[in-house]
Amino acid sequence: MNRRLATGAARRKGYRGMEYETVIGLEVHVELKTESKVFCHSTTGFGGDPNSHVCPVCLGLPGVLPVVNRQVVEWAILLGLAINCRIASFSKFDRKNYYYPDMPKNYQISQYDLPICLGGHLDIEADGVKKRIGITRLHMEEDTGKLVHQGTITTTPYSLVDYNRAGIPLLEIVSEPDMSSPLEARAYAEKLRQIIVYTGVSDGKMEEGSLRCDANVSVRPRGSTRLGTKAEIKNMNSFRALQRALTYEVERQIGVLEEGGRVVQETRTWDEGKGVTLSLRSKEQAHDYRYFPDPDLVPLVIDPAWVEEIRACLPELPEARSARYVEKLGLSAYDAGVLTAEKSLADYFEACLALYPEAKAVANWVMGDLARLLNAAGQSVDQGRVTPERLVGLLQLIDRGEISGKMAKDVLEAMFATGADAVRVVREKGLSQISDEGAILEVIRRVLTENANVVADFRAGKDRALGFLVGQVMKKTRGQANPDAVNRLLRETLQEQG
Repeated sequence: MNRRLATGAARRKGYRGMEYETVIGLEVHVELKTESKVFCHSTTGFGGDPNSHVCPVCLGLPGVLPVVNRQVVEWAILLGLAINCRIASFSKFDRKNYYYPDMPKNYQISQYDLPICLGGHLDIEADGVKKRIGITRLHMEEDTGKLVHQGTITTTPYSLVDYNRAGIPLLEIVSEPDMSSPLEARAYAEKLRQIIVYTGVSDGKMEEGSLRCDANVSVRPRGSTRLGTKAEIKNMNSFRALQRALTYEVERQIGVLEEGGRVVQETRTWDEGKGVTLSLRSKEQAHDYRYFPDPDLVPLVIDPAWVEEIRACLPELPEARSARYVEKLGLSAYDAGVLTAEKSLADYFEACLALYPEAKAVANWVMGDLARLLNAAGQSVDQGRVTPERLVGLLQLIDRGEISGKMAKDVLEAMFATGADAVRVVREKGLSQISDEGAILEVIRRVLTENANVVADFRAGKDRALGFLVGQVMKKTRGQANPDAVNRLLRETLQEQG
């Protein structure tokens, strides 16, 4: 199919001139960062030798009884409130029955008809257009184990099973099919992850499987109210992969319809290397799972007073934090959005601000040179060696005139590489700024003597000559002379010499 992949809103025309629109819904699975699993005491720690973080309960051995982790229920309510859901007063666990090698019990404990949270929403913006995406439900369940393929999922000759992940608590967030482009789906997933991390219930690390996203996507003739046949796409481990997979799948489905074929309901996987979706298996219906209430777990009766206690513990969420930065700190909406995109970055910014209450100056350094160094190293701000105290120390050196802004960039790079504070870097590298006017004047007189022709050009009205002379002074002082003092003293000296 040699057709251009579309990334914007679904307004594509097929070969026969029919215009199609896309319908997308997302199922986002969030691993909670509790210390123990949802129905047993086994650790949830990431890594470890295969099948070492297990016990009879999460392995589904005969005669064991699960006990629900209270923290999981509390965090489900907390996240539900953060995404504007209604908290159910009565909820229960169900058994979702199907056979798959990574499920030791041959059923998964989940929630079916009575989930913990219902009817939320998120407001997103994609391509400059704001839109509200409905959230059908949020429910609790246990994670499955992990299949370790010897190659890709479609080519592996055999797979190994690691049950360390089996029983880790999951929250599944199911959206309404309200997204009409891959870009909207990406915006929704990114905003949802942002809120998840802000609430503290998960680290949201897609590369470690803490946040996983499945997409249901279909196409239909524009104006139709009937949903097309959907495909479910799995194995998307980044927001970029989500957008690319959806873009490909939309074009694939349109191609099938335009060639007179029929889209079948199935589960497909995203092959990142090939940039295509591939068929895995036919997609089950809800009745295929033979849901029934789990007889080993009692229903949950949620006290409204407990819900209000949890609501009172909600942290300041990214939208509110961004608005505060604009209204109280005077930052631009863009700067506030960048600083609050990641909770760790916003926390770092505020820690700096507590020591150095100049919001714009701090924001410029955090979003500029520090962000550049972090991105190049592939680190988040809480992994770097430049603590808030050390960044503030650098800014204070600038304020005291001990180093220039340009010198500070070099100092910051050394701080980032070594973990040393600014004072130590300046001392060891001999980078302290020369502010002694007598010393600067001595250099200026030498430069003027050595560049008499340039001085003549300046007196003839050539403004660029002054810039050259300033550059020569800075060169002779190895960039350590105070630039403001150099400019002022150079002009004064030239005037005095007539």
